[in-house]
Amino acid sequence: MTRWRSWPLSLRLVLSIVALTALVSVIVGVVTAVVLRGVLVARLDDQLRTSVAGLGGPAGPGGPGSPDAADLLRQGALLLAVEDDEVTASGYLTYDGIDPLDAAQQRAVLAAAGAAPASVTLDELGEYRVIATARGDDVVVVGLPQAEANDTIRELLVIIAVVALAALALGAAAAYAVVRTALRPLGRVAATAARVSELPLDRGDVELAERVPDSDTDERTEVGQVGAAINRMLGHVASALSSREASERKVRRFVADASHELRTPLASIRGYAELTRRGGHELPPDVVHAMGRVESEAVRMTSLVEDLLLLARLDEGRDLELRDVDLSVLLVDAVSDAHAAAPDHRFALDLPGPEQDGGADGGAESAETGGPVVVSGDDGRLRQVFANLLGNARVHTPPGTSVTVSLRVEPGADALEPGRARVTVADDGPGVPEAVLPVLFERFARADTSRSRTAGSTGLGLAIVRAVVAGHGGTVEVASSPGRTEFAVRLPLAPAASATLAPIAAPADRLAP
Repeated sequence: MTRWRSWPLSLRLVLSIVALTALVSVIVGVVTAVVLRGVLVARLDDQLRTSVAGLGGPAGPGGPGSPDAADLLRQGALLLAVEDDEVTASGYLTYDGIDPLDAAQQRAVLAAAGAAPASVTLDELGEYRVIATARGDDVVVVGLPQAEANDTIRELLVIIAVVALAALALGAAAAYAVVRTALRPLGRVAATAARVSELPLDRGDVELAERVPDSDTDERTEVGQVGAAINRMLGHVASALSSREASERKVRRFVADASHELRTPLASIRGYAELTRRGGHELPPDVVHAMGRVESEAVRMTSLVEDLLLLARLDEGRDLELRDVDLSVLLVDAVSDAHAAAPDHRFALDLPGPEQDGGADGGAESAETGGPVVVSGDDGRLRQVFANLLGNARVHTPPGTSVTVSLRVEPGADALEPGRARVTVADDGPGVPEAVLPVLFERFARADTSRSRTAGSTGLGLAIVRAVVAGHGGTVEVASSPGRTEFAVRLPLAPAASATLAPIAAPADRLAP
């Protein structure tokens, strides 16, 4: 039943119609054969009675007072005469005369014969209808072959089978055409639902204009009821999406305005705290400590405000200045900065091209370099993407962890697609908890809350990474298990005509501390 339910509805309907047609054909054939056999047997019994009535006087083939059996009975008929419980004569008619019955056949005929016609099978002679009648003290048994009736039944069954098979073939074709026509509106409804399912409904201002055609929304039919229900549902969804987008737009505007307005007072707080600390006045140690804390918290809050303002601008599709950017140069700078910020980690850079030896004491290993890998993007924002990814690896892994940054070029699917640059940031740290992976790029998501607060993280770094990469038409993914975490960023390559930047000069020196 599970496999049957998984089949297409059209196939199930056609098979059901064919099965019902076959069942009806079998019932009609069986009933017809049974009724016809009864008619033929009844006619044969009438002939038996007529034959018995035509036999006069003491019975027996050629007996005294008996007409010639050949004039009364047809070819294949049998006669058997019993006198004083002994068979005095027996035989069946053939083209050459009368052939005798053997003892076994005589016993079978006598066992079956009675006042009413009965059937008996006599080996190679086939099936007979026999009847017995008394003539004084004697008994005469007359039998007629059922071969003709049986042959008629067989021929009828063959004809019914052939006609039924032809009817099944024609019925299957007709049922397929009818079912396909009947389900065509349902197919259009399904196509509408499929198109809606492919729309990006998770973010942005969605224009949900897809609807089931009016011809498929007649509620007098079952398909029309489904189509009308889907249209009503799509209307509710469109209204809900519009409300959601309006609400999100208000939230983004509030965040942007609040972030913008908070920058000035935070700068003032930071400035006055620094001015007090550097004013040259003798201040108690606890006041100096308090001013330092005010200044550091103002710096942390300023960073949070800047991140929120950046996300708000990215949500509105602003704050990206696109130009040709060489990812090789950008990654060299990012890895160099990361090594300077965390000398207790080992950073490695793997670029396309011939291998060049070099390195930095205590961490940055050799880099491979070659020609430029150019994308069309915002240089400052892309630097922030890889700085965030490297900072994430630095903050959430213990000292001594190896972090490898790799750059590769993935060709496009065809000549019209320019291909993509693939940058991976992989580390051999403890990995990301499995429960955090689905929401890792959400805002304020943290794998370790206490550690993140200690490190000054706002939980917005990876959200900024995803927003900036998406703004460049790229994708970012993460795969993590204990001992390896890998972030993969894919960015569309710039057109070939713009990829004319000079090769990277001495990347190994730029990686040195």
